[in-house]
Amino acid sequence: MTRMPLLLALGLVPILATSACNAADPAANGAQATATASAAADQRPFTATEVSRFDQPWAMTFLPDGSLLVTEKRGKLQHLDLASGQKHEITGVPKVAYGGQGGFGDIILHPDFARNHVVYLSYAEEGTLDTRGAAVARATLALDANGAGQLKDLKVIWRQSPKVSGEGHYGHRLAFGPDGKLWISSSERQKFDPAQDMGGNLGKIIRLNDDGSLPADNPFASQGGVAAQVWSLGHRNILGMAFDANGKLWAHEMGPAGGDELNLIVRGASYGYPIVSNGDHYDGRPIPDHDTRPEFAAPKVTWTPVISPAGFVIYSGSLFPQWKGSGFIGGLSSTSLVRVAFDGDSAREAERFNMGERIREVEQGPDGALWLLEDGSKARLLKLTPKA
Repeated sequence: MTRMPLLLALGLVPILATSACNAADPAANGAQATATASAAADQRPFTATEVSRFDQPWAMTFLPDGSLLVTEKRGKLQHLDLASGQKHEITGVPKVAYGGQGGFGDIILHPDFARNHVVYLSYAEEGTLDTRGAAVARATLALDANGAGQLKDLKVIWRQSPKVSGEGHYGHRLAFGPDGKLWISSSERQKFDPAQDMGGNLGKIIRLNDDGSLPADNPFASQGGVAAQVWSLGHRNILGMAFDANGKLWAHEMGPAGGDELNLIVRGASYGYPIVSNGDHYDGRPIPDHDTRPEFAAPKVTWTPVISPAGFVIYSGSLFPQWKGSGFIGGLSSTSLVRVAFDGDSAREAERFNMGERIREVEQGPDGALWLLEDGSKARLLKLTPKA
């Protein structure tokens, strides 16, 4: 029996299809999920405290002074002073193509932000003839004494190529590696085959210098063109990347109907999509498993039923010493916080905490607390601290 008939028999397909498409459904699971989460909260080793609320938040990053930048999908960048609770909108943000999974995406700091005040942001932008694509820009953040401010000298340094129709699978997660390079996840925009096509940068992980120029040591640099940006290929929809203490890059991606993945990213490797996957097409057509094509890099963890992963941090703090070195992934359809344990090049799900709401983003705060952003309108910003 193939996976899809089996899933139909188990009644799991509606969950898989909704979550893997990352469809925003504020009422998903409703009161039942809330009640379940309330009961589960008594068993969790942390206390979740609401700090603020946002409208469709997507990403957050802490500034050196402990305040917080939060992106909202409709196109706003908010600055939150955690000490006072005051929130200010930052001006100078580029126009975003809002709709579906598109809009304002990630926000991160330059490694030397304390000196240069440079930030990096990703967003969906309009093309021509009803096309769209992700873009990454850098700008200087100028805050005033009250916490308001603006982005100055904004410059686009990277774009998805080609721009295509549709409003799904932008990816556009950002990270700086220990090598000082800028890493970008470029999802395949629900177009399948471009993930294996080196003539474009869809379905790839991208590695650039901090100014957007091309590192000479990228694996496909000799091919020139768009291929010179690429570090790995064969990806579907990457919504979380994080480096571990040993400098290894881990990334998770949403599978189709089943088969969410956590991958250890290797220079020049293809991860097989859409040729292989541990999930199937939504119409029931099977996709061969990874083990049928050993030339493709296989995931270290897969999830069926899916968790719909979003946001990712590898914990390095001391507030939760028992979790140092663990990965934390937000779950959208699973309304959960998933802890992943690593052992060298291996990984496994170690724990899952029911949060009762779709979790869009996970970050580590300056004091070692874990911070979560829920998904959707009136989404809560939660601070997780050890239970007394």
